Amino acid sequence: MIKTNYLIIGSGVAGLTFAIKIANHFPEKSITIITKSNESESNTKYAQGGVAIVLDEGDSYQKHIEDTILCGDGLCDLKVVELVISEGPKRLKELIDWGANFDKVANGEFDLGKEGGHSENRVVHHKDQTGLEIERAILRQVNQIDNITILDFHLALDLIMEKNRCLGASVFNQKTNTIQTFLSDITLLATGGIGHVYGHTTNPIIATGDGIAMAFRANAILMDMEFIQFHPTALFEKGYESKFLISEAVRGFGAYLKTKNGNRFMQKYDTRGELASRDIVSQSIDLELKKSGDNCVYLDCTHLDEKKFKKHFPMIYDRCKSNKIAISKDWIPVIPAQHYLCGGIAVDTNGKTSIENLYACGECSRTGLHGANRLASNSLLEALVYSDQIFNYLSKFNTIKTVFQETKPLFNNKSKPKFNANFLNKLKLEVQLLMRQNVGIIRHDSELLQAETQLIKWLLDLETTQESYQICTQLVELKNMITIGILIIRHSINRNENRGGFVKFKLKNENT
Repeated sequence: MIKTNYLIIGSGVAGLTFAIKIANHFPEKSITIITKSNESESNTKYAQGGVAIVLDEGDSYQKHIEDTILCGDGLCDLKVVELVISEGPKRLKELIDWGANFDKVANGEFDLGKEGGHSENRVVHHKDQTGLEIERAILRQVNQIDNITILDFHLALDLIMEKNRCLGASVFNQKTNTIQTFLSDITLLATGGIGHVYGHTTNPIIATGDGIAMAFRANAILMDMEFIQFHPTALFEKGYESKFLISEAVRGFGAYLKTKNGNRFMQKYDTRGELASRDIVSQSIDLELKKSGDNCVYLDCTHLDEKKFKKHFPMIYDRCKSNKIAISKDWIPVIPAQHYLCGGIAVDTNGKTSIENLYACGECSRTGLHGANRLASNSLLEALVYSDQIFNYLSKFNTIKTVFQETKPLFNNKSKPKFNANFLNKLKLEVQLLMRQNVGIIRHDSELLQAETQLIKWLLDLETTQESYQICTQLVELKNMITIGILIIRHSINRNENRGGFVKFKLKNENT
């Protein structure tokens, strides 16, 4: 049994920035970060675009607020939007103080990018590797603080509950193949997204919705799980599960979307053309592909300055080159891919969930900022602001002390055979295919109900048989993925109004 004052599950920007602040404020308290892969692997690491922050004199908080609400299709919480956007400059200064570097122009001012849905240039970035740069800087800070312990390859299994109070989590130590009990005064879920529920995703392979699934099993309130954001321009590559992201900033840089026949089509759907918000661009591409039967559409960058493109997007340039795509003469094949979950664990403006002593931050949380569709580059901003909100709230309480009882491990992982890995992998692929086909960009109630029935059957089968086998990462993730799929479906069935990233049509033979 391991006791700690603050247990942080996840090592992205949300969890790490909270850890830095709470550890420096309470140097006598212990902070433990557990992460199921290595310490730097997170959704943060793969964020290309940047952080949307109002800095330019021609911009304003009000413009950013209006862009966010328009993109969220009217379902954003205005107070939350105002809070997050007004805090942006302070959080940027913190990142810079911690050593993060962002691109600047010749006069020393920030090189502000423009992305879909934004009315002004306001995206602070580090080339096309902003998340990686932020992760580098904050991890360096974390590793210098004595009262923070990072435990990698530790997978949280379930929250330990006493009525409606969280006491910590049971954790699978992947290095020793043992189950450990972590007891904590405060538990923070910062577990990222759900991308691999769909398979075709821009998220890293670790994004299996673990924190949300754990919170659901603990009876936490969840909201807006139906609002799945699909990024319109993931690189079309056969044989790759995780899709390489072609940043929205490339369209902001001037790239055109075209069909294979060379026709630009976005003006048919939105006057903003290629710079419409992600939900509109993704839905437009989906409709074009269904009409044509093609596998992908294309980003045409051939009219752009190649040297400037390479300078702004070196990682994208190199990935295209490795795929024998010369951006000066070849179009880049792209398709929509799952990118972000706008809903999740419901929290208030202090990051508090409906469960006592349990907080959530980052993509696994539902703050009300994004509404029905996230505005580009608002996600890192949200994580930075909400980790600060949670810190400010908890820093007032130096006397939090949970009375722990001796708790036995929830699972016995010894003297049992291993689950068949091939079976689990095959089932995972079936889950992902079902989600893409039945719970994709455009949904139908009858298909949702069919998918729900199948997912429930698979989940019950796994729960029935798991007692006879060792706990393993693959099994835990698969159960979480199926749970997330069921939640997305149930929330989708309950919503009968198309908003933002959510589109549901009734088929002719549907009577409900």
